[in-house]
Amino acid sequence: MRRVAAALAALLVLGGCSAAGEPVNLATVTSGDRPEPVGVETNPPATTGTAQPSDCDPTASFRPGALPPARQMPSGSTMQKILQRGRLIAGVDQNTYLFGFRDPTTNALEGFDIDRAREIAAAIFGDPKKVQFRVLTSAQRIDALKNGEVDVVVRTMTATCARWDEINFSAIYYVAAQRLLVDASSEITDINQLGGKRVCAAKGSTSLARMREFPSPPELVAVDNWTDCLVLMQQGQVVGVSTDDTILAGMVAQDPNLKMVGGRIHEEPYGIGIPKANTDMVRFVNAVLEKSINSGAWQKSWNKWLAQAGGTATPPS
Repeated sequence: MRRVAAALAALLVLGGCSAAGEPVNLATVTSGDRPEPVGVETNPPATTGTAQPSDCDPTASFRPGALPPARQMPSGSTMQKILQRGRLIAGVDQNTYLFGFRDPTTNALEGFDIDRAREIAAAIFGDPKKVQFRVLTSAQRIDALKNGEVDVVVRTMTATCARWDEINFSAIYYVAAQRLLVDASSEITDINQLGGKRVCAAKGSTSLARMREFPSPPELVAVDNWTDCLVLMQQGQVVGVSTDDTILAGMVAQDPNLKMVGGRIHEEPYGIGIPKANTDMVRFVNAVLEKSINSGAWQKSWNKWLAQAGGTATPPS
């Protein structure tokens, strides 16, 4: 009987604990704000973008040199040093779908930019796999070249006069255009409607710099990677993303609830970044690009990656 009484007492205690009433909330919530990606800055200093002086032609590069047979690089050349090292070191992206991204199934880096890096490796070694990829953010590209951390940067990088002061560029291998991405239900159709609204771009990008010059400047939200902009859009923390249409097309391919609006804000000619001292490497890379375009390899790469984004395949001359 004592055991039965004890059991009944325990049930009464449990019953009292589950009686109707407000549950105990152990978490103290002080804000309803959604979390942001690491490194987000609002209205960053002007140095985070790259200005575009008008005192040069940023699309003009060095003439292509003679393309030597693979594994037979000129003595003392930058290419011979890379050959002796045994691998090309290429700065790339892993977050820009269609251009430089990591395949979730194979974990391999793929995309239009990755194809260009592999072409350079193939020209030096006769093997497109002889390349070590070093993942960089937009803001890290120039310093990585200046510090000798990479041989080339192939990362949706716009050739500008300001950047030419610090590094060299190859011939232009693709021409994109800055546009605007918004939610599919948004009523925004033009950059003039962005005044005071939160718009996202990557640190160190020309897109960020140009938005400061919009007729009605938005509130700038700067991030490390373009995928961070996509996350902020999906969480409703920014009203738009403004960057190259090719990058935006990759976001739309990942999330059909988004759309591109407005016309072409500014052309963005992509070049391959190369250290300032390595002029021989510039001529070599330009010869590789020329061969890629003439052989149809450039077109095949465009068909594989960029045809799905729309537009017209026009290899730069």
